[in-house]
Amino acid sequence: MAKLKDIDNKAAEKGTLLTTVWQFVKFIVVSLLAMLVQVALTNLIPLIPAIQEMYATEFNFWVLSYPVNFDEAGAVISGGLGYCIAFNVANIIAQIVAFFVNKEKTFNSGANVAVTLPIYIVFTIALIFFSAWLSPTLNTLFLGFGWAEALARNAAMMICSALQFFLYFPVDKILFKKPKEEAKAE
Repeated sequence: MAKLKDIDNKAAEKGTLLTTVWQFVKFIVVSLLAMLVQVALTNLIPLIPAIQEMYATEFNFWVLSYPVNFDEAGAVISGGLGYCIAFNVANIIAQIVAFFVNKEKTFNSGANVAVTLPIYIVFTIALIFFSAWLSPTLNTLFLGFGWAEALARNAAMMICSALQFFLYFPVDKILFKKPKEEAKAE
């Protein structure tokens, strides 16, 4: 971690543009870590028998629509409440991991968690609702193209993750603006 701090200091000496570029590189690494967490959970949660049973239960709430998808033989292959739970639990856990790692390592921030976390949570809930609407829409579309269930599920999740990635960086940059050194001085 000392080498990471050295690189942070060298980037800071070169100016704000290089600092931002270096933060973006670290943000990419953290986002990949969060995506790995999300991919793993998106594929492990459906293995829970109670969640498997919920795939057959259609779920519609507000803008969220999780239809049940069937194969040619009429067997449930995807969708429903089980897909809703698997996708959203994985997404929430990945965002929690990303929040703390980005705060500490990417932005070296001393920002008050009691202030930044609620703002982050509201933003995350909005993105999760958007992703929760988009993911089953894409999943159903990909299944309609004849894709395998796991491929359709993972492709939909990756598209949603990519959109979140490009939206989170500027928000995190604003939320985690206060360096640790300033926070300690106060």
